Amino acid sequence: MKYFKGSLIFTLFCICLAAMLGYNSTHTFHGTCSVVFICLLLAVLEISLSFDNAVVNALVLKNIGTLWQQRFLTWGILIAVIGMRLLFPLCIVGIASDLGPISVLSLAINQPEKYTQILNSAHTQIMGFGGSFLLMVGLKYFFDSEKTIHWCTPIECHLVRFSNLKSVEIAIILLLLFIASHFLPLSESSKFLSSGICGLLIFIIVDGLSSLLKIPEETSSGSMMVKNGLSSFIYLEILDASFSFDGVIGAFALSTNLFIIAIGLGIGAMFVRSLTVLLVQKDTLSEYRYLEHGAFWAILALAIIMFINVRVQIPEIVTGSIGALLIILALISSIRWNKRNAILNTISSSKSNKK
Repeated sequence: MKYFKGSLIFTLFCICLAAMLGYNSTHTFHGTCSVVFICLLLAVLEISLSFDNAVVNALVLKNIGTLWQQRFLTWGILIAVIGMRLLFPLCIVGIASDLGPISVLSLAINQPEKYTQILNSAHTQIMGFGGSFLLMVGLKYFFDSEKTIHWCTPIECHLVRFSNLKSVEIAIILLLLFIASHFLPLSESSKFLSSGICGLLIFIIVDGLSSLLKIPEETSSGSMMVKNGLSSFIYLEILDASFSFDGVIGAFALSTNLFIIAIGLGIGAMFVRSLTVLLVQKDTLSEYRYLEHGAFWAILALAIIMFINVRVQIPEIVTGSIGALLIILALISSIRWNKRNAILNTISSSKSNKK
């Protein structure tokens, strides 16, 4: 529980904040409880959508040192809660409506329905950007010639073979963007394509920056450590942003109050951070060998759902359930492999002793 101590304290603080917000807006006990319940529901939604995000975060964090892990948990949580859950929707509405920051904030407080309508109008661009970025994350993992451990062996073995084709991930994503855009009206099609290509370019830039600044095995100078940690930090924040798109947009189905949404999703983001630390410090990914596979399959599923969402609305509960199911199946497979391996080691040891 020590890993979740900070998250629990933060949750209690947010519940008090939600209760104050609910009472000030409704002046009733029922209204106060309703606001608190919505915040907790949003927190559960965020956790269910971002569990695979925690696994991928842990994969990156375990290689960047304690200092940058701590910065991810301090600076990163401020960016995640204040930046992505509060400021990001305001920026989207400001760009879409050509309004200044003060006007957008006033719109969110005084005309939440209109604010939500403008934010939803940018749904196509958000799904295009987030979907292409996450698809690159997933495909990059499976199209890896050095990948030797496979969970869905028949499929993953074939995917590894594609690693010999240079830039095959980019070709696949461009093809999917082109296909998906054909199911949209002409005005929306161009927006979807341009935002999808932007997501693709951002991944290429960040991934290239990470490779450029990667610390060579023979050196570990302070400046190189800072550069490597910084590039990984930027990558993690963009990854977190891509994961949060679906949750931020879906949250407006439960509430149109910007501050209620920020509180609820902030609680979820804090728990995801705590889960990430647990996975890193307990080295859980090494103990359960297929867990990261389940996370990356969940990322691919989320990316495809984002592409489908531009045409057919898929409930967030379905999206979160698919990701959670894939990770649970991967965890069960890991436990079974551990048991089989322990039995084989016992038998092998017994034979050696007899000899």
